[in-house]
Amino acid sequence: MACAASTETAGGDRPFDPGRPHRLSPTVSVRPEPFGALVYDFDTRRLSFLKALPLVTVVQELERHPDVHGALAAAGIPPGERSRYVDALAGLAAAGTIQPR
Repeated sequence: MACAASTETAGGDRPFDPGRPHRLSPTVSVRPEPFGALVYDFDTRRLSFLKALPLVTVVQELERHPDVHGALAAAGIPPGERSRYVDALAGLAAAGTIQPR
């Protein structure tokens, strides 16, 4: 079973790899809010929250970059803080919010 701290993808078939390209799942909608964003998956009917504006920016940048590292750089995440964001993205991948492309 995947949890927020897991490095498995939603299917558990392979670990989260920040060196690969990712995108927002096509069944997921992100609604920006002052605190971050509401995230709703229309398949699972799961409502989640992104509680940091920089994380919202990273998720939005994923589609435009060849890997997670590029999205982190484009979002202006300092190198010393990137591991926290990679962990958060691994949790989003485990939940099916983002997926490899």
